[in-house]
Amino acid sequence: MKSPQIIELTEYRPRQFPPDKIDYEIATKLWQEYDEKGKKIKVEFPTPKTKNKWRFTSQGWVGYIPITPDFHVILKPKVPLHNLFGMLEYAYNLKSFHFLDGLVNCDSLQEFYNCLANILAEKILDRGRKGFYRTYLPKTENLTYIRGRLNMQQVMQKPWDIKLKCDYQEHTANIPDNQILAWTLFIIGRSGFCSENVAPKVAKAFHLLQGLVSLQPFNSSDCVDRKYHRLNEDYQVLHALCRFFLDNIGASYQSGERSMLPFLVDMAKLYEKFVAEWLKLNLPSNLRIKAQEKVDIIDDKIYCQIDLVISEVKTAKVVCILDTKYKDKKPSARDINQVVAYATYKNCDKAVLVYPNTLMNPIHKLVGESQVQLRCLNFSLDGDLEKSGQSFLEKLIKYI
Repeated sequence: MKSPQIIELTEYRPRQFPPDKIDYEIATKLWQEYDEKGKKIKVEFPTPKTKNKWRFTSQGWVGYIPITPDFHVILKPKVPLHNLFGMLEYAYNLKSFHFLDGLVNCDSLQEFYNCLANILAEKILDRGRKGFYRTYLPKTENLTYIRGRLNMQQVMQKPWDIKLKCDYQEHTANIPDNQILAWTLFIIGRSGFCSENVAPKVAKAFHLLQGLVSLQPFNSSDCVDRKYHRLNEDYQVLHALCRFFLDNIGASYQSGERSMLPFLVDMAKLYEKFVAEWLKLNLPSNLRIKAQEKVDIIDDKIYCQIDLVISEVKTAKVVCILDTKYKDKKPSARDINQVVAYATYKNCDKAVLVYPNTLMNPIHKLVGESQVQLRCLNFSLDGDLEKSGQSFLEKLIKYI
């Protein structure tokens, strides 16, 4: 098979191409799906402004987009690749699973993706050899024999009916715990991002589950806050891996019989998740953090979600509001107004804007009528993540 044409873009770094290097229809498709609709890649057509060249700029997304079978786009991170993997480990609670040791040495995002897909497939196959978790589910059916509890009212109403309505418990593997695994493998298989070595293993694991469960769509949120016990405790790591794939494989861009799906990581959301999970593990024991706290403004109709809320464990008093900003620019008026409004609503006098880099003119002042102390801090992604985190935490604790 002919290898596809591949172009590489790095976050926020414009790249130009001669007009004859990019097919007009492909560029139009890229613009329609990932600029006009998704704002993931800024697509500028050849004009005097672009010196009559194509100009593409990744808008804070990392991953792989198969525009057509013959034209693919790789979106590279501006942060070091090993730090991207470290962020993903924290954000999806994968760091506690020791099977990931050494995975940060992967040379590319595709290799990292394939390693995780391979681990998921192997663990599902291993669970299949032991037997997938089953549970009893209530079921009602019209049968030619008695099973479970017979519905006597129906028997008296229709004594001639040879089929009997029975209520019984079915011991089945067709439950969400296993359906999540099947759906994730299905999505991975359709992504077209698996290597020749990994794809057959993913397919084998999927077919093993296909005979036991019905294929139903799930979201990454379905993998969170599930109940685990002695019989299904190993599903916790499986669902953590599933969450990673369901969050980042763009099934929403699927259309018709299209067999390849984009793999995209929203770096702004990843940074927020990473900071939240890092703080959960490293905050002093007297403090706790809550991510994406929903605040109702007018009932459930108008609400907002606060990135990060730090409060005291004993008193539940909110001591600081954090808002992560994955960008290099100075705080905008909207950024400031937003975090100050959150702090005011939570009766908190301290707010922090968290950046992945050190700003030239960071803010440290009282803002608004409520006199909220606003400060900019950085959790750097350039060097060692743990050292950056400790430096950030020291400044944060001192500020609080």
